[in-house]
Amino acid sequence: MTASTSYRIVEARNPAPTGTPPITSNATNAVRGRRRKLPRVTWLLQLFPVTTVVLAPYAVLIVPMAVLNDNPDVGFIVMLLALALPGCLVVELAFLGRMGRRGEWQRGLAEANAGYPHLFTIARAVVLVSITADLVSVQAGQGTIFTQITGEVASSPAAVVSSLFLGWRYLAFALLVASLLAGRASRLACLRWTLCLLGTQLVVGVATALTAPLMTYLSFLVALAAICGLLHSRFVVVALMALFLIWPTVYAARNDLRAGGGVAVDEAMSSADRLRLDLQVTRASEYDTPVDIERPGPVEVVRYGLVPRMFDPDRPALSTGARINEYLGGTSTSAYTFLSLGTVYFLEGPWGVVLFHAGWALVGVLLLRAGGAPGPIRLAVFSFAVAAPLMWSKVYPESMILFVQFTVAALPVLLLLRLSRRRPPSRAAPQHARSGT
Repeated sequence: MTASTSYRIVEARNPAPTGTPPITSNATNAVRGRRRKLPRVTWLLQLFPVTTVVLAPYAVLIVPMAVLNDNPDVGFIVMLLALALPGCLVVELAFLGRMGRRGEWQRGLAEANAGYPHLFTIARAVVLVSITADLVSVQAGQGTIFTQITGEVASSPAAVVSSLFLGWRYLAFALLVASLLAGRASRLACLRWTLCLLGTQLVVGVATALTAPLMTYLSFLVALAAICGLLHSRFVVVALMALFLIWPTVYAARNDLRAGGGVAVDEAMSSADRLRLDLQVTRASEYDTPVDIERPGPVEVVRYGLVPRMFDPDRPALSTGARINEYLGGTSTSAYTFLSLGTVYFLEGPWGVVLFHAGWALVGVLLLRAGGAPGPIRLAVFSFAVAAPLMWSKVYPESMILFVQFTVAALPVLLLLRLSRRRPPSRAAPQHARSGT
């Protein structure tokens, strides 16, 4: 792909001051003035966003590791993908007509986000609150490997208050993306604020001695940015190569942190062994499914999803991973999952995999396409779907509760965006640009 055919997202050279309402037609003209052909890879991502999010980790890491290491159960992984992907594809194909011609949905994103004069200001405020909440949460001992082993739930006032901003790290990046799409902020400004978010997650990873949350957040950043047309495929390839190169160092540092905190570390497991996620998935093939173990039900979804811990401080922590580990013969102080896809299969059986992914594909496609391209509100809610139920490393069914928690925690910001929206003058608008929520 040459530079002459690459697509540059619309970007205001001199972003309008916060108090200056944008003119939708100006955003449209800016897009048209710099219109270039959308790369085919980006167009495919936008046509099949949920399929891409589900398939990508398996195509990039899990299946290649299984093949390179001659995993005899690689067919089981392929079978799981064969159950999950058709439902996603059927839903996405059913709404394909709403995408218009190649590049129209991308231009619709710019127009749908242009009617929010305070968007970048709100995004920066959310970034600052998110960073503060994450650092306070870690300082209070929430989410560390040490509290996970003891089974304790951080209940200090600081930890309880910080839990009110659960998921704001995802909300913050979604609003930064929306600001860039709308021409409210430059690429450099959005990059600086994104690096602040990423740096905070690095600090959190060091403090908690956990690398999984950082890898999950990186996966989220890449997924959302790529779907919104902000990343070139070659950048993703270079970033993946860099991650593979630095992984042994990161893994060694994590083990040193755990050993320093008195946590036993398996010296026999190398950094390469830790990447054998295919073994984690294929272990589910040893059991007849669905397996009947204790897991959150509808009552827990309501209690944990809609009610902040501040108003229900005595509720125990949910850990389906610990219940699975006990079923496999382990202890309740450790957790085991088969990644998101394998865990859905383990707990719900083959039809559960089909229905789960088809259902969340419908949610994702409606958020991205119903009524036109999404504004910052729908883009934020879609980011929660990517970060929780569709994220390859999240635990089912807690991931669905997380989606509800993220949405509830973000309601004040989403309401503020709704109230601050500038209504465009009444005029005929193309279908892909009608929605701005």
